[in-house]
This record gives sequence, structure tokens and C-alpha cells, in this order.
Amino acid sequence: MTFLRRSLPSMNGLFTFEAAARSGSFSRAAEELNVTPAAVSRMMSRLEEHLGTALFLRQPGGVTLTEVGSLLFDAIGRGFAGIEGALREIEDRRTGIETVSLSVSTGFTTHWMMPRMAEFKKEFPAVDLRFQLVMGALSGSVNDVDLGMRFVDGPDGRHEAAFVMPEILLPICSPDYMKSHVISGGNVSRVPDTTINLSDAQPDWSKLFTPANGRETHNSMIFSDYAIVVQAALLGQGVALGWLNVVAHWLRNRTLVPAREQLMVTGRRCHLVRLRDKPFRPIVGQVRDWLIAELTEDVRAVGELYPSLNIDIRK
Repeated sequence: MTFLRRSLPSMNGLFTFEAAARSGSFSRAAEELNVTPAAVSRMMSRLEEHLGTALFLRQPGGVTLTEVGSLLFDAIGRGFAGIEGALREIEDRRTGIETVSLSVSTGFTTHWMMPRMAEFKKEFPAVDLRFQLVMGALSGSVNDVDLGMRFVDGPDGRHEAAFVMPEILLPICSPDYMKSHVISGGNVSRVPDTTINLSDAQPDWSKLFTPANGRETHNSMIFSDYAIVVQAALLGQGVALGWLNVVAHWLRNRTLVPAREQLMVTGRRCHLVRLRDKPFRPIVGQVRDWLIAELTEDVRAVGELYPSLNIDIRK
């Protein structure tokens, strides 16, 4: 510890460095730490001067780590994770309540998790579940949470990844919308009156609906929050593209129905991801396994309701 105290101008510099390295931006780090970008820049310059080496490559769009910077960032990540784990265990022992934090989309939280919170509480009465919500594309660091739902290929050097299901999408609408727009064969008309779209990270699904009589135009509602996209479909406002891991609950109880019995399988894979360096707590594994089992059962039930979809969520 004596060497560490001599090697660092201040512990605050480590917190600032970690925030800047994680976010890739002095401005975002400043916002997180409630200081000015100039203050972050000065502190990082002092740290680099003290260490005698560059930690960042400064670019117009942000900063990237040098090789030495990456070495320090990885070590700090492990150290902070260990400290956080110890503090959390102390708090858990004091209160008798264990906290588990999830980074998931607003859509998943609203339309899959909330309908089964009573079941979760019955299964885990001593768990305080906390959410870090992602409004748009499901991405971002999982450094500050126990588990994050992400579309990744699998585990890597820094992350463990438990497979949930392939990324499967299908057009969805309310039963009332289906009744008023259905044609022979049980599908919504070739071009729906209104489509409900996510403003980013949504695959092109126009090919699922072929134009009839040359009619290609239709109304469109576009939202940045996928929870609102699904809510609009539930309210009969049009046809939306449904991520199966989000809308399986509503499909299972027929509150939503497939607008066309046709799937889009993207090749991406949904995982529950955690940092390898975070001390593993058994309760996190239990919550992870419960989420996977519940979602798998939902999707299995949807497959039984709509066998023509040929849903396959195996690896």
C-alpha cells in the first residue's frame, strides 16, 4: 500500500480515470462525476504526468485507451469490483436483503418482467431487484450491474455469458386490429395501415408485407423507447415488430397475436452477461437461471399456440 500511495497523486484520480476510460469521453465522465470536462482533463493530465506515460489517445470524438491505459483500467476494474462486492455483502448481512441489479431494456422490464413480479417475489422474497434501463438499442457496459441482457456472440475475456435464446422477431398486433385488417389465411393485409417502429436498431421488416394493388404507402409511428412501441401495438394502433424475448408474455396470453405467422431470425444470440471480475454471488446465479427458465417456458408455450411459426430457441 505504501507503493500505491506513492504512485498516485490521489485516489480521486482513480475514480475519474475509471469513469473516463469506461465512457470513452471526458465529457460523459464529467457529467457522471458532477464536475466540468476541463476538470477531468486536468486531472487525467496530472495522472499521466505523475505516471510518466500516456493513458489516453485524445481524439475529436472522445478518448481511447493506450496499451498502458488498458492495463490500468483492467486492474482498477477488478479492484473496484472486489470492493463493491465486499460492501454489498456487508449491507446484505446487515439488512438480510440481497440486491441483484439488472441492465435490461425498458421493453423487457415493462412487458415481460413486470407481469411476473409477483412470481419473482414469491420465488425470491429476500431479493431487492434493481433495474438499469436501456431505452433503445440493447447495448452498453455491464460494469455497474450484476447481470445484463445483451445480444452478443457469447463469453469473452472480460464477460461470462449465459445463453438465453436466439434473436427472433415477428410482426405483432392486437386481436382487435387483426380482426379489422385480416384477409384469408389469418394474416394481416399485405400492407398494414400503420406500422409502429423503433427509431434505432430495428431490422428492415418491409419484406414481410408485399404491396397489393401497387399500394406501398402506410402511416408510421416511430418511438425511441421500445416499451412504447409494444404499448402502441397493445392498444391496437397498428403492427409492430416484436422481439420474442420481450413480447412472449403477451403472445402467450393472446393479448398480442402474430400479424403474420412468419419469423425473422437474425443470427444474433441473446445472453445474460456478467463481468468475470465481479465476485460471484450464488443469488445472482439463481436469479439468472430463473429468468432463463421462465422465458424459455413462455416461448415454448407460444410455440404450442402457433405451431406454424416453427419456433426453435435451441443453441
